[in-house]
Amino acid sequence: MAVTATTPVTRPPAATSRTGPAAVTAALGLLVAVLAIVDITQGTAAVGAPETWKALTGRADPADASVVVASRLPRMVAGLLVGAALGMAGAALQAVSRNVLASPDTLAVNAGSYLALGLVAATGVSLPLLASSGVAFAGGLVAAAVVLGLSGLGAGTVRLVLAGSALTLGLTAVTEGLLLLFPRQTEGLYQWNQGSIAQNGFDGVLQMAPVGVLGLAGLLLLARRVDALALGDDAARGLGVPVRATRVTTVVLAALLSTAAVTLAGPIGFVGLCAPALVRPLARRFRALAKTRTGIPVAGLAGAALVLGSDVLLRAAVPADVAVAVPTGVVTSLVGAVFLIVMATRVRDSAGAAAADRLRIRSRAAFLTTTVVLAAVLVGVTIAAVLLGDAELLLGDVMNWAQGRAGRTVTFVLDTRVPRVLAALLAGAALALAGTLVQSVTRNPLAEPGVLGVSGGAALGAVLLVTTVPLAGSWSVAGAAFAGAAVSSLVVFGLAARGGFQQNRLVLVGFGVATGTAALISLLIVLTDPFNATKALTWLSGSTYGRTLPDVAPLAVVLALGAAVGVTRRTELDLMSLDEDTPRLLGIGLSRGRFGFLVLSVLLSATAVAAAGTIGFVGLVAPHAARALVGRQHVRVVPVAVLLGAVLVCTADLVGRTVIAPAQLGAGLMTAVIGTPYFVHLLVRSRR
Repeated sequence: MAVTATTPVTRPPAATSRTGPAAVTAALGLLVAVLAIVDITQGTAAVGAPETWKALTGRADPADASVVVASRLPRMVAGLLVGAALGMAGAALQAVSRNVLASPDTLAVNAGSYLALGLVAATGVSLPLLASSGVAFAGGLVAAAVVLGLSGLGAGTVRLVLAGSALTLGLTAVTEGLLLLFPRQTEGLYQWNQGSIAQNGFDGVLQMAPVGVLGLAGLLLLARRVDALALGDDAARGLGVPVRATRVTTVVLAALLSTAAVTLAGPIGFVGLCAPALVRPLARRFRALAKTRTGIPVAGLAGAALVLGSDVLLRAAVPADVAVAVPTGVVTSLVGAVFLIVMATRVRDSAGAAAADRLRIRSRAAFLTTTVVLAAVLVGVTIAAVLLGDAELLLGDVMNWAQGRAGRTVTFVLDTRVPRVLAALLAGAALALAGTLVQSVTRNPLAEPGVLGVSGGAALGAVLLVTTVPLAGSWSVAGAAFAGAAVSSLVVFGLAARGGFQQNRLVLVGFGVATGTAALISLLIVLTDPFNATKALTWLSGSTYGRTLPDVAPLAVVLALGAAVGVTRRTELDLMSLDEDTPRLLGIGLSRGRFGFLVLSVLLSATAVAAAGTIGFVGLVAPHAARALVGRQHVRVVPVAVLLGAVLVCTADLVGRTVIAPAQLGAGLMTAVIGTPYFVHLLVRSRR
């Protein structure tokens, strides 16, 4: 290998380096120009290429000219500006962090901007475009600073994705809570969050273009310093480069570019991740493209090609009246999800498991005390959840209802409230058990159904049925959720198994699948009837609203089965959580046992999603807390985790429907708000 590396075969790129970058740039520019021309000929109006040409030359009918000048041209220019801004921002972030997965999406810039604009909208204040851009910039910059602080610059791809996805989930949950609480003030914000380059005139483009130019100019001025950072911090300091100031300034400029794109078109997903990655192979061939001064503009061209190409492809593949309703960001997110999954199979990173959790041993007295206390807390929370709500009841009312002697009002209240409480309890227990099984057999302390995309697949299957067959029953929804979870888990666990369930590959593939399912869910919600869309949004927030006893019956059956398997096969779980060799030495079929436990975890997650919607972080928090309380033996971890999960979700549901009554927030939103700080704590602790 060393000999081949020094042979002249590898040197032609250096010989063509003067003309190669120019040819690459010219080819990308030509591609962007062709896509721009095609883009302005597409639309719902019967204005084709001949009419468009006449409109551009001033010889068209006034109606045709109005369509081209007021709608299509601004859309095309917005696509150019948004794609270029996001491509350059992603290239700058990857260069300064030395992390190939850094982008406005993985750094939660878009989620921070979304929350900041949601907070302003909830107050009823209407801001001009430039002021909105400032608000979005502040929110995105704060989010990026938090993610970079948690992950550490250059500390690893997995940590960056985990920190970014966790913060994105938490911030998005808060924003969706605002959407539900202030529907009039935040009207249209959900559609905006899907990202669309559609414009009404050039006003927005003209106001955001100077912001993009300012960001690009600043990055080009910092280009030499950013190139020096690639040599390492010590080498850069030796060259007189202020490392910290350079990084901070670059992140601020990248956030400024992202904000210009977000303000103009909403979040257009994963362009900032894909565009630099498309340029990276070219940079390995043509050394000049590896320099920041040339690489960032070329990444901008690649980003523009991605956005315009997505818009052209969408309008070519889908009827015009449907395509106009599909946000561009949904298409780019799907492309980005596939791209991230492919990258996950190649990126290698080191991430150690939480050894402290494996070695911790607790006494039997500690286990019994913990179990008794948790059982008492569970009983108390359950009683409170049954008695409290929009109508407060007494224990006597519940006793009369159980004996069939309650009045009409009390009967109606308890007939609707008790199934909700049961759904929350069982969903929390099922998700906690699923998380326990996944973390054990993959030996990954950060694995859980939500992070790994299994819950996203279940949600996609259920939403697909809810939006197409609104009268579908609980067993049908559970079946659709299981089908979606099965498909997503096949992708995640199938690709991860090829690398021996390495933490990096498992988490990154799961994040990619979760992103893809989220994009497809957004597409279904945007295209469906408004009534079904509201129903789906409420369900996705993890709401137990409207649940009946038949809705929770499948979950009860699966949970009983899962708990029985978890307890009876506790020894296998203990051995699998140690290493690969010990189970084989003791005659345990590792592959078959792992597959069985993973199938059971998928079944638990799917039925929990079908019964209570999407509820995140429970499968992460409950097993961790259980191991901290009672040690690592699964005969103790399983019951304690189940109790903790039930308490957590039931409490979240109780708080969500009582604190701001008569308004309500789904349990999924509450657990995301609770789970995000805990996830952040785990990242900080593992970094130490």
